Amino acid sequence: MLTQKDLQELIDYRPRHDVLSVYLGVDQAAPADTLKRHLRQMLKDYEARAPQDTEAVERYIEHGYDRSGRGLAIFSCAPEDFFRAYTFAVPIRSRARLLNRPYVKPLADLLDHYGHIGVALVDQQGARLFHFHLGQLMASQEALGEVVRHTKRGGGSQAPGRRGGVAGQTRYAEEVAERNFKEAAASAARFFQAQRVRRVFLGGSEANVAHFQEHLPKAWRSLVAGTFPIDMTVSPAEAWARALEAARQAERQEEARLIQSLITAAAKGREGVLGLDETLGAVHEGRVQTLVVRDGFRAAGFRCQGCGFLTTHAPETCPFCGQAFETIEDAVEMAVRRVMADGGEVEIVHDSPELVEAGSIGALLRY
Repeated sequence: MLTQKDLQELIDYRPRHDVLSVYLGVDQAAPADTLKRHLRQMLKDYEARAPQDTEAVERYIEHGYDRSGRGLAIFSCAPEDFFRAYTFAVPIRSRARLLNRPYVKPLADLLDHYGHIGVALVDQQGARLFHFHLGQLMASQEALGEVVRHTKRGGGSQAPGRRGGVAGQTRYAEEVAERNFKEAAASAARFFQAQRVRRVFLGGSEANVAHFQEHLPKAWRSLVAGTFPIDMTVSPAEAWARALEAARQAERQEEARLIQSLITAAAKGREGVLGLDETLGAVHEGRVQTLVVRDGFRAAGFRCQGCGFLTTHAPETCPFCGQAFETIEDAVEMAVRRVMADGGEVEIVHDSPELVEAGSIGALLRY
């Protein structure tokens, strides 16, 4: 499974030869030969240019891959004995690239959508807590308090007289539930903090979720990205499936807000840029806080061999350092790598006609 350390290794890797990057979507219901045929078709264009790498990838699929997960990423630079393979429990779109660096843009997309998600299933007794990363359960914990015993209706004055009869028992049950919500929310905050969760989804009845959320610390309330109805006793797999539905819905809403903010900021001439050249300029200056890219967007370009300045139409020499330019297959990928290396965020948008119309790429700026 991919960790932040693994991703950083790929970002920092500076080989002297090209790297073959392969992403494969895996259909567990399909025969094994289907995956192999699909892979061979994908690698056909690279057999002449990178024969050792295509052979290494095919050998791994044949002998090293256990067919686990729903997605697979492979990186090979055979002349330098570099080979990495990662499986994912989430779907991924198949594609292959031969570039002078590992092709990491799809990994940014995966981490953005499925990275470090916290889930809390709540009821009046407490909560079950989960940390999922790229679809895999990383940790879980229960935060359960006293059982809440509700008085049956219809007992009238003949009901037991604990704490003032039925009304007293009702008040006592409400006090127990409120205490459980408070303690469970405190436990959830500690759990999510320890697991470095980035987004939170809450499952349970509408009333229970609302009570639980009221007791979460403000910082964690702001990270609640969605809620969904569910029974607290479901399996972790069902909890992830329902959280994933909520995550996709929240992602669509967040992407729409992000695109609108980007377009507005760019139109005002501050804190935002649109279009490839304007965005590449901001990337070079280190001003990008959030890079926004349409999924699948690629564009050839040029990179200064001195300072690394990226552009789509190179002058004879770099305006920043005076060095010569080299042609690169995908300037967008280079921009993604640069922003991630600088500590910025990358948002891969899947369906936005507005972003396409604006050039398929843009950035919110630090200054």
